[in-house]
Amino acid sequence: MSYQKNDVLTVKIEDMGHDGEGIGKCEGYTLFVKDTVIGDLAEVKVIKAKKNYGYARLMRLIEPSPHRVEPICPVARPCGGCQLQMLDYAEQLRFKEKKIAQNLQRIGGMTEIPMEPIVGMESPFRYRNKAQFPIGQDKNGKLITGFYAGRTHQIMENRNCYLGVEQNEEILNRILAWMEENSVSAYQEETGKGLVRHVLIRFGFTTKEIMVCLVVNGKKLPAEKKLIQSLTELEGMTSITLSVNRERTNVIMGKEIRCLWGQEFITDYIGKVKYQISPLSFYQVNPVQTEKLYSLALEYAGLTGEETVWDLYCGIGTISLFLAQKAKKVYGVEIVPEAIADAKNNAKINGIENAEFFVGKSEEVLPEYYEKYAKEHPGEHAHADVIVVDPPRKGCEENLLRTMADMQPDRIVYVSCDSATLARDLKILQELGYEVKKVRGVDQFPMTCHVETVVLLSQHRDKKTCLDERGSRQIEMQASRLARCSRKNQMTR
Repeated sequence: MSYQKNDVLTVKIEDMGHDGEGIGKCEGYTLFVKDTVIGDLAEVKVIKAKKNYGYARLMRLIEPSPHRVEPICPVARPCGGCQLQMLDYAEQLRFKEKKIAQNLQRIGGMTEIPMEPIVGMESPFRYRNKAQFPIGQDKNGKLITGFYAGRTHQIMENRNCYLGVEQNEEILNRILAWMEENSVSAYQEETGKGLVRHVLIRFGFTTKEIMVCLVVNGKKLPAEKKLIQSLTELEGMTSITLSVNRERTNVIMGKEIRCLWGQEFITDYIGKVKYQISPLSFYQVNPVQTEKLYSLALEYAGLTGEETVWDLYCGIGTISLFLAQKAKKVYGVEIVPEAIADAKNNAKINGIENAEFFVGKSEEVLPEYYEKYAKEHPGEHAHADVIVVDPPRKGCEENLLRTMADMQPDRIVYVSCDSATLARDLKILQELGYEVKKVRGVDQFPMTCHVETVVLLSQHRDKKTCLDERGSRQIEMQASRLARCSRKNQMTR
């Protein structure tokens, strides 16, 4: 059965998609319906129809889901940042756990998944230690700030986001008041004119230190002292900086950072490890759950103090320094030079001397290290006791996964922010002789569709057999490439 645009249907919502849209079926035809949640019985209107699926708009709820709740944020629906705020938190956790399992089954080909219960939050609001607010004007010329509405660059006015800390609202009030009193203009994307583009706020959950960074389309601020005076009246204010961004781009932060008052960083802790955080630092936005996430990674690593550990995509060394507390030696790899500088400094301020960091792509640094070691030590191969990998959403390149397996670590701990690419990579690692021992979700981002996953893998077959099979696969792949090249050459003759 298929439907056409403007058809009005009744549909039961049985699942939810990656962007929080409800998914239901009508006589076998799949419909994606925004603003619905699992369990809703809804009247919907088809707005876009494909052969086997379509998109529909919610017209009315015939029977609301028993899991539906009233969002505490008044702009939750138009904002779109909290895709799941209409779903009660217990059901959110069930949805995320199911999402991980489904991806591991569908993409990873796993039939038996050793899932442990997802790690949720006791209080799933006010958890973000970082927020970036665009500054603009409404149609009447009034200065506003908030967040971009879903899939647009239209600012949805909101100074009190319930995912951010309460201090954000007063900071924004003072900045907008200063702009109005001193005729400071807001940046306009359409013309490239105007001064203040964004406000970045960071908050130390343990230290209570506050950072404010204004992103501006210029080199300096008018009435700068008045702004500093206003902001420094707030308890915890530690750093006020300026980020210069004069590019016509969607990138928020500029490359040049200038300190206006205080210091260029704030400090905070994850567990017992202290970190210095600058405006450009990558730092997990949910410190409460981050400590649980890293503790889980540390538990899965099973360190006794005698292990050599590689931490790939290490950022500013957050996981590396956590692991270094229990390992003999930790090597961290990260492509961003500034992040490695932060990692080295964080190791120094914590008195950690058994962590070493390298700048470069993980998919290049580790294979090059492996090959270099083989040349310098004939008949041997580089070995790691444990490898921890925390890649971006795209996951790991296959050559990196193969090098990891070639190093024959006893355990691999994979921390993932995307269970789809995780599933793909786990399938490869299992083919290379590793077995998935534990899988556990960690809800880093309550009220959104995102979920982190931590996986423990260990070797499960005879190493020599695995190496022989790997060698055979590499020969097959090389032969296949040569055959393709030969056919291509024949076609071009």
